[in-house]
Amino acid sequence: MNENIFREYDIRGVVGKDLTEDSVYRVARAIGTFYRKRNITRVSLGRDARESSPIFRDIMIHGLNESGCDVVDIGMVPTPLLYYSLFTDSLNVDAGVMITGSHNPADNNGFKICFNKSSIYGEQIKEIKSYALSKEFATGQGSSTERDIVPCYFKFLKSNIKLGNRKLKVVVDAGNGMGGIIGAPLYRQMGCEVVELFCEPDSRFPNHHPDPTVIENMQHAIKAVHEHSADLVIAFDGDGDRIGVVDEKGKIIWGDQLMVIFSRAILKEIPGATFIAEVKCSKTLFDDIAKHGGNAVMWKVGHSLIKAAMKEKQAVLAGEMSGHIFFAHRYFGYDDAVYAGARLLEILSNTEQPLSALLEDLPKTINTPEIRFDCPDEKKFDIVKLLTEAFKQTHEVIDIDGARILFEHGWGLVRASNTQPVLVMRFEAESENHLTAIRNAVEAKLNELVHE
Repeated sequence: MNENIFREYDIRGVVGKDLTEDSVYRVARAIGTFYRKRNITRVSLGRDARESSPIFRDIMIHGLNESGCDVVDIGMVPTPLLYYSLFTDSLNVDAGVMITGSHNPADNNGFKICFNKSSIYGEQIKEIKSYALSKEFATGQGSSTERDIVPCYFKFLKSNIKLGNRKLKVVVDAGNGMGGIIGAPLYRQMGCEVVELFCEPDSRFPNHHPDPTVIENMQHAIKAVHEHSADLVIAFDGDGDRIGVVDEKGKIIWGDQLMVIFSRAILKEIPGATFIAEVKCSKTLFDDIAKHGGNAVMWKVGHSLIKAAMKEKQAVLAGEMSGHIFFAHRYFGYDDAVYAGARLLEILSNTEQPLSALLEDLPKTINTPEIRFDCPDEKKFDIVKLLTEAFKQTHEVIDIDGARILFEHGWGLVRASNTQPVLVMRFEAESENHLTAIRNAVEAKLNELVHE
């Protein structure tokens, strides 16, 4: 069994290589044992549209049942509906498992695990790993049932979101992932004119990869907003927990810029509210929240880590550059791209301004999207540690998650991905020349360390 499938906040690997029928069964029994030790016996289970997901669903049900857990199968849904199942009284579950490869390549799959109303991570994942390796499993005889929670979710969101009088045209680009089957019909029912792009789930992802952080993947969306004279594009990642947005001019609105729009709206209602943003986010976001009277907290990347910090710090909203947006204001505090899109439509429908105008007053900076640098899983954390130590000799370094190195005219970040064998980099500066200088300095040191 490949121990590297147990990540910081989920379990993930290549189907047939890392995730075999035997290893998935052991994972299922281990998860069931983790639940039983906490007196949990009723679990919801969702899955994405990947080719391996129905097989893994059957194995997961079998393994959880043999561990003494009853399973409520909510079918093929985006990940946020699995989270929603933990909050709706109609299912009466105390835990949940989502089978999803998220935005990773088509031959990947994995498991996001929830206990009570929170995603587990860190030491709890390690505990599940120990059960899987030792094969010391709880035993029992559980049952399984099927439930459709989509109508309940639709009813809740339509009661939560109040669009203004302005009629909006929105392009929905699901990249053949899971978000389109929920987002497109919901926005249409809310009164928007909806143009669908790749909203049929297809595990081969034939049109473009469902990762809205990659500019190449957003080219269809950019073209569509012009072709249809739409007000915006709302795009989803593979399992519907991350949002991508394109404005009416065809410009991508990144996760930290969305946070600016959302935080300004919330601060009008809740002065002094606390917001959490991860280390890849622009300095302009932290400055803007402070300027509007809010409290901005920089935090680690990772949906489980963010949700835990939100509870601890009583934040109303949190976000990541990757498009994970977590609303505790009027919602449950988890990342739901369909809901985040609905909140954006609500803001836009209550103004006559185009989406681009909502960010016109932000200071102009030059920044890069996420840059991914291949690095083996067994080396990536050590390299980041060495890089941090090297730059601390000459610069201020924020090391809450990787190394955010502060320069006079900008900053550079290098951190280890928790989901892929890569280092993730991002750079921001006041000018192109400063950006180039910062990037060259960081990448030179990184290359030196990688090739030592």
